[in-house]
Amino acid sequence: MLIPHAKVIVNPAAGAWSTRRKWSYISERLRHVGLSFDCEYTEGAGHAIELARAAVSDGYRYLVAVGGDGTVNEVVNGMLRSADSRNTILGVISTGTGNSFARSAGIPRHYACAYSLLTSPRRLLIDVGVVEYKSKGQSLQRFFVNVAGVGFDAAILKGAKHLPRCFGGYIPYLAGSPGSLFRYKNKSVIMRIGSRVEAERILTVVVANGGYYDGGMLIAPKAELGDSLLDVVIIGDLSKFEMLKIWPLVYKGTHVAYRKVREEKATHVTIESSEGVLVQADGELLGECPASFWLIPSALNIVA
Repeated sequence: MLIPHAKVIVNPAAGAWSTRRKWSYISERLRHVGLSFDCEYTEGAGHAIELARAAVSDGYRYLVAVGGDGTVNEVVNGMLRSADSRNTILGVISTGTGNSFARSAGIPRHYACAYSLLTSPRRLLIDVGVVEYKSKGQSLQRFFVNVAGVGFDAAILKGAKHLPRCFGGYIPYLAGSPGSLFRYKNKSVIMRIGSRVEAERILTVVVANGGYYDGGMLIAPKAELGDSLLDVVIIGDLSKFEMLKIWPLVYKGTHVAYRKVREEKATHVTIESSEGVLVQADGELLGECPASFWLIPSALNIVA
């Protein structure tokens, strides 16, 4: 199979700016494995969306994201907002701190192991999630490829946004930051999962396309990227002690057996609340509820 000439989009800030140091080596190895490419650097939040959309419009049919989960998310959002995204392939070189999408998709998580894959003819057609949410009074939409959620996991991102990205998502909470675990209050929400409506008090609700998030947590152990279904993991009204108790279990995916945790399959999920409940997608803090989540089946072709 002929490998198309690629546009490589590099986020130098990924991995606490380590990508900037690694890029000369990465680019050398890409040329060594025979990948023909042009590259561009991102200059801030949202820039990869613009670069990816322009690349597809300019005729590139192979985009490679070099960075972490946020970089992948932005590149996908740019691709899917272009007219010819169905004929465009995505490759990933992971240089971020979490690299959860790579783990979910079976892509090598260390950049030094990903080069030969980028010239492979192997392709995987995956679903892409959509989340609609509120931000500054506006209703906005964002694509996500791996995991979105509301509640505690989004609050983590807000609490960590002023810290270096080399810190894992839960570090600020355990270190006693202003938004720590011990100050967080569970939220009362109304959920519509499929045709069913229910009111519940929750710690967090995770809406998953892929299985992993936050650098190795198997949050949705039954999730598959191409099954045309969202995996909804509802973590109920846990106490702080219960939260600390089940946290280690998430890395094995066994948290779903806990009595206040349940998982469901759905095609559409809506979450509303009279409280301020934050929304995240692929590790990016977006806005607040009300939020709706659904899937576009078989929307993205990746090298995996």
